Amino acid sequence: MAKIVLDWKTLYDFVEDAFVGVGVPREDAKICADVLLESDKRGIESHGVNRFKPIYIDRINIGIQNPVTNFEIIRETPTTAVVDGHDGMGQVIGYKSMQMAIDKAKEYGMGMVAVRNSCHYGIAGYFTSMASKAGMIGITGTNARPSIAPTFAVENMLGTNPLTIGFPTDEDFDFSLDCATSITQRGKLEYFARIGQDTPAGMVIGRDGKAKTNTEEILVELNTGEAALAPLGGIGEELAGYKGYGYATVVEVLSAALQQGNFLRMLTGKKDGKDVPFHLGHFFIAIDTEAFMGLEEFKKTAGDILRDLRSAQRAPGHDRIFTAGEKEYEVWLERKDSGVPINEAVQAEFLQVRDSLGLSKYKFPWE
Repeated sequence: MAKIVLDWKTLYDFVEDAFVGVGVPREDAKICADVLLESDKRGIESHGVNRFKPIYIDRINIGIQNPVTNFEIIRETPTTAVVDGHDGMGQVIGYKSMQMAIDKAKEYGMGMVAVRNSCHYGIAGYFTSMASKAGMIGITGTNARPSIAPTFAVENMLGTNPLTIGFPTDEDFDFSLDCATSITQRGKLEYFARIGQDTPAGMVIGRDGKAKTNTEEILVELNTGEAALAPLGGIGEELAGYKGYGYATVVEVLSAALQQGNFLRMLTGKKDGKDVPFHLGHFFIAIDTEAFMGLEEFKKTAGDILRDLRSAQRAPGHDRIFTAGEKEYEVWLERKDSGVPINEAVQAEFLQVRDSLGLSKYKFPWE
């Protein structure tokens, strides 16, 4: 499938203007665009512009996501807060929540914010990077519509539920571990579908207990409940899938119990056969390294650990060992002066969004 590179300025301006066009306030639209395109900066195409129209624009247009975000603080202490996002823009809710956690951590050493009634907040690593840039350890997680089958089950119950951690180092890039607690995630499958690729065997289980590989079929059956993602580790116990199941459960609890939000089957986005808001939950934690032995000391030790790991004896056929965040940093170095490769499906979506919103000033290189 042909891809054409679109420069960063055009991409940022268009995405921001499109969000404004569907009713998002300009300042919030800037946040939404920044979170969305951070995925493409890191080469995480499953959460970047590939999801711009179907996950955000379309959901606003059908009325299951509010373009204007009502960020309501339900309860607050010096180190904690509970927020109701009222089904507003998840990126905005996430940005404000992590900033609140950072501000609390600056004053008291640690801060945590729990959120209910939110929407998809984009790449989780964006929010942990906010903490890293502030010299802090950042942790976030979110529940999601049911996709993962518990170990020894075939029914999708848990969301892909990322448990994401980031922290600063003395290197050119921060440590950023941002991954689902499933063996893959729905966004990756959507990307497979866009490029016409089958899903590798072992990632998805059918109601008959067998692996499924037809990506288009899987995306339909994840919604009907006829297919489910395997937890991190895989199907059953042989490859320790129970570990991914356990971590997914931790994220589910922290995304629902503290804030008294929705969970498991409540998050399908369907009621009586109709689309309804997802009412997702998130949590955000910031830990100030200065409250321990100091930021510079932390960064040096963290960097030493990562460098030692990369210096380990390599397996035959492999010339490098990576640590989390390194590959993404290298993608950014490759893309920072050029832009983002846009595939044909997203090219068509951009034209559709542009024309529907009357953003005629934008002319794209694939036209």
